[in-house]
Amino acid sequence: PPVENYANPKTCFFHVLFKAAALAFYILSALFFNSFVIIFVVTVLLSALDFWVVKNVSGRILVGLRWWNEINDLGESVWRFECLDQESLARMNKKDSWLFWWTLYLSAVAWIVLGIFSLIRFQADYLLVIGVCLTLNIANIVGFTKCRKDAKKQIEQFATQTIASRFSSTLQSAFSVV
Repeated sequence: PPVENYANPKTCFFHVLFKAAALAFYILSALFFNSFVIIFVVTVLLSALDFWVVKNVSGRILVGLRWWNEINDLGESVWRFECLDQESLARMNKKDSWLFWWTLYLSAVAWIVLGIFSLIRFQADYLLVIGVCLTLNIANIVGFTKCRKDAKKQIEQFATQTIASRFSSTLQSAFSVV
C-alpha cells in the first residue's frame, strides 16, 4: 500500500516550529543570556505564538477543530467549541492528526519536566516562565480535547466493551467450573 504523506506539510512544520522554538530557547538561553527578563519575554512570546498558531491555524487545518471564548450579553464568559462533521473528519489526514495530538501532549510533558528541574534547582523565577508556557499549552489541550465530538462516544464505547468483555469472561469461567 502507498505510504500516506502529510496533507499539509507547511502547517505541520509551523505547528512544530513554535513549540520547538520556545522549548529550545528556554533550554539554551542560559548559554547566551544572563538576563532573566530577556529569557522570560522571548520564551513567553514564542509560546504565545505557538498558542495562536495551534488555536487558530493548525487546529483547523490538521484536525478540523476550533474553540474560542466570548462574553455574552450578561457579561459571562462562554466557551464555544466547533468540530467538522463526521464525514469531513473521516477524510482528515491521519498523519497530520497524529502529529498534531502527539506534539500537543509531548510539549506539555516537556514543560512539566523542565518545571521539575527548576524545582530541584530551586529556581522559582524560572517556574514562572514554565507556568505561563504550560498554561498556554494546557489551554490548547483542554480546548481541542473538548472539541472532539467523538471523545465522549469513544469513552462510552470503550467502557461498554470493557464491561461486556469482563461479564462474558466471568460467565465463561463460572460455567467452565461447573
